[in-house]
Amino acid sequence: MRSFISAALSCLLLTGAVSAQETAVVYPFDGSFDDATFGVESAIIGKGLVIDYVSHTGEMLNRTAADVGSSVEIFGEADVFLFCSAVLSRKVMEADPMNIAHCPYGVFVAERAGEVMIGYRTYPEGPMQEVQALLDEIAREAVGN
Repeated sequence: MRSFISAALSCLLLTGAVSAQETAVVYPFDGSFDDATFGVESAIIGKGLVIDYVSHTGEMLNRTAADVGSSVEIFGEADVFLFCSAVLSRKVMEADPMNIAHCPYGVFVAERAGEVMIGYRTYPEGPMQEVQALLDEIAREAVGN
């Protein structure tokens, strides 16, 4: 996992966006972690959406490292913003009720080795691509694209 993240970060600097085994899209952020989280929060709220929960994943990983026998710092900081869109959720679940498996939607901010990134997981072809487009708009807005 460490080598994958290091490789992804290297590619980020060269390409701007990376598809991590087609499971995530990641954009580099030129600024601090706090500025990135503010950008993501603002972009989500700016779309008229409500953030249901912020998972402080980096904090949890750092706090529990010793408990699981590790001394590896994966992220300096990492948060995942979870939210839903009533309009899009209804649309994708009317198309296929099993799209509930993809809800809520998330955009993450992470800092690793001094590099800050913003990203989201990818979704399957079909109706979920509309949700993925929304996540991409939010991530791009947050990074300033």
